[in-house]
Amino acid sequence: MIYWNSVGDFLAMGGYGVYVWGSFGVTALVMAVEPILVVRQRKNTIARLKRQLRAEERAATRSTTA
Repeated sequence: MIYWNSVGDFLAMGGYGVYVWGSFGVTALVMAVEPILVVRQRKNTIARLKRQLRAEERAATRSTTA
């Protein structure tokens, strides 16, 4: 079991605090940002597919009326 004498010792993590807390921070940031990026990409993909479908429907309509 690891015991610390103070909060400062806990945050220092035996000299590895920068690595430990930096890693924790990067992981937390990625876990917060990734769902936002996934939702944004999904919306963009759906919009692009809708535009493509409308363009194909217009092309089909023109070819049948011409």
